Amino acid sequence: MRAVVFSGATEPLRIEDVQLEGPKSGEVRVQISAAGVCRSDLHSRVGDWPRRVPLVMGHEGSGIVTEVGSDVTSVAPGDHVVLSWQPACGKCRRCVAGRPQQCELVAEVVAPLGVLYDGTSRMSLRGQPLFHYSGVSSFAEEAILPESGVIRVPAEVPLSSAALLGCCVTTGVGAVLWTARVDPGATVVVIGCGAVGLNAVQGAVLAAAAQIIAVDPAAEKLTLASAFGATRTVLAQSSEAVSAVRDYTAGGADFVFDCIGLPETVSDAIKMLGVGGCGVLVGLPAVGEGAEFSPYTLVESEQRIIGSYYGSSRPKVDFPFLAELYIRGRLRIDELITSHRPLAEAEAALDDLRAGRGIKTVLEPSSHLIPV
Repeated sequence: MRAVVFSGATEPLRIEDVQLEGPKSGEVRVQISAAGVCRSDLHSRVGDWPRRVPLVMGHEGSGIVTEVGSDVTSVAPGDHVVLSWQPACGKCRRCVAGRPQQCELVAEVVAPLGVLYDGTSRMSLRGQPLFHYSGVSSFAEEAILPESGVIRVPAEVPLSSAALLGCCVTTGVGAVLWTARVDPGATVVVIGCGAVGLNAVQGAVLAAAAQIIAVDPAAEKLTLASAFGATRTVLAQSSEAVSAVRDYTAGGADFVFDCIGLPETVSDAIKMLGVGGCGVLVGLPAVGEGAEFSPYTLVESEQRIIGSYYGSSRPKVDFPFLAELYIRGRLRIDELITSHRPLAEAEAALDDLRAGRGIKTVLEPSSHLIPV
């Protein structure tokens, strides 16, 4: 199969002919139909997050099951599936406690080592192993994943849109519904109107927030935020945005979602909170970065700062739920996609993301293949 191989931040991405083993027990082989290009991919591409290399990139995707290993019962060949970068083991203490997005096996083995459950890779290049990216590696024509990383969705959901359920939709909507559990009638602020931020706006709509304020320095993204349900927009930077939000909310918001993850946006999010407010950190910063805030104000005002990882989601349950919302017209996904590119243009797609061009690019690895 063809795949996008990443060897380090100073090396160009390469399209290579990669050898792919068949699925072992409990694993599934998927023909990739669509792979979303996400800021997490960019963080790894530029070296913000250390990864074991060489690896095959991509963690957001969808496709069609072509083969299953023994003991696989939840999917079968021909099924349309969304890929999850948290292929939870279902057995560790966090999984048993209902927090599959914090699975210990994923956190300690799959993600840092770039392998599957048994500690080995299914991909190789010229006899040398290639590592998996977050248990997925969707920038390829095919992928092997643990069964829990492959979630069946109705065929009515176009696979290009279904791919986005695998990361940006779930991360944004989930931060509002499942991490913060926003109350009906609450005042919500979303900082950053990229793919995740726009979905946080949609999550606030689903939660019946009374006021949804979108903050971004790009006017075109704020226009989209309004279409996705924002009731007010703020085209401003740093202190200007803080002042505007505090004015609009009569002293501060109930919930502020930072969907960017820069030190300054984290600090701004906390400054935008009202008494008893909750700041939700959704965007991941570079490893080692910190942010400033006033502990005194936090205590005196009984404010909270919480993190949201993968929208606190349970992919096996939440992906089908979100797919159903899409089918019913209550969740906008098609409008997030601003570009389709072939696999060979992965580097250009990441350049677009770095430059702030568009919202979401979808790579189509199998566009030249005969559909299953």
